[in-house]
Amino acid sequence: MPFRRARTEQRARTEQRGQPGPGQPRWYHPLKRHNYRLFLGMQLAGSLGVWMQRLAQDWLVLQLTGSPAAVGAAVALQFLPMLVVGPLAGLVVDLFPKRRIMMVCQSVIVLLGIGLAAWAASGTLTVWVVYASCVALGITAAVDQPTRQVFVNEVVGDAALRPAIGLNNALSQLGGMAGPALGGVLIAQAGPAAAFAANALIGMGVLGLITAIRTSELYPGPRAGRGRGQVLAGLHYVRERPRLLLLILLAGLLGAFGMNGPVVLAAFAERVWHNGVEGFGLFNTVSAVGALAGALLAARLGTMGRKGIVAAAGLFGLSQLLAALMPTVGLFIAMLVVVGMMTLLFLTSAATAVQLEAGPAIRGRVMALYLPLLLGGHALGGLLAGWLTEQFGVRAGLVATGCLGMLSALVIGLLLWRHGRRTRPAVATTGA
Repeated sequence: MPFRRARTEQRARTEQRGQPGPGQPRWYHPLKRHNYRLFLGMQLAGSLGVWMQRLAQDWLVLQLTGSPAAVGAAVALQFLPMLVVGPLAGLVVDLFPKRRIMMVCQSVIVLLGIGLAAWAASGTLTVWVVYASCVALGITAAVDQPTRQVFVNEVVGDAALRPAIGLNNALSQLGGMAGPALGGVLIAQAGPAAAFAANALIGMGVLGLITAIRTSELYPGPRAGRGRGQVLAGLHYVRERPRLLLLILLAGLLGAFGMNGPVVLAAFAERVWHNGVEGFGLFNTVSAVGALAGALLAARLGTMGRKGIVAAAGLFGLSQLLAALMPTVGLFIAMLVVVGMMTLLFLTSAATAVQLEAGPAIRGRVMALYLPLLLGGHALGGLLAGWLTEQFGVRAGLVATGCLGMLSALVIGLLLWRHGRRTRPAVATTGA
């Protein structure tokens, strides 16, 4: 027995360094790991439930106020807290046990779902209560999401990290697309209270999956040091790496100019195609189908280079522009599939590249910059899309955001190209 225990410990140490253990192939698939399979189920279900709740909140605000601008404010309140607490949340992720953090955050999400379901069913829910729940969910997500992104390192170790991160990001983003689709169906059939209750039930299942993770099989990474400068360490780390900074900036810009689905799809359903909540649910469903295609494409392509990520961002903006110009609802739905596919392809490839470029001891703080910029940009984009829709019409608003997305990809692509040209001669001289 002592010999077998020592052999197991040696295998774990070699795997964590990225080297194969005795009798193990040099590359192996992370799905062979029990903890990783539980983690993927937790990630997909948790993302699906939270986005279902976000959609129900957005739809309730539209019902209570009749204003797309008010929906934009709800979107902003869901994501702006990440900009405020993001850097501190990143330090929390790097300092404390991630499994415990996820259990606390998931418990809060369950309580929010139960409370909103009961309040909505009573018929006394006001827009200010919905706004307050948006803020509470935003603060919780600011801690929970970077924790989940970094926890994958402890689940698989270094040897299977690259494919594990890619698959994790794909399923997380897929849940973000499928959640609104399922939420739209539930709202159409049973009302917003049903969507809140479903999120609470899903959250309980996620808590069960977190509890079932075997702590003895985790690979604890290095912890952050304590001190006043640790909160800003992620910012200094990113600032010293211009290519990493530009990728994070591109995600923030695309979040602001492209990821405004709740506002845009609700407005198209109400004001352009006049098919109400049924159309809203259908539009989210077909976007989720496109997201599934994007997830499969991202998994097949593996880790995309910076050029591929910029190209995916540009195509994302172009697909939105084309969707806005579609003359019939059938063609609009077909373009939504493309929009969903390009959304997931960009999000998955960008998140994977950022995680792999960040060191293990600081990865939580780097992701706590990336996610707030992405989702904080999404919040600002909700306000922008709502204002553009109110002022210039639904189609013009989507045309404008699509063009801004393509412009962002072009500018970031040029900056990356210039930085590559500046550094290439120095590398060549050093090599000579």
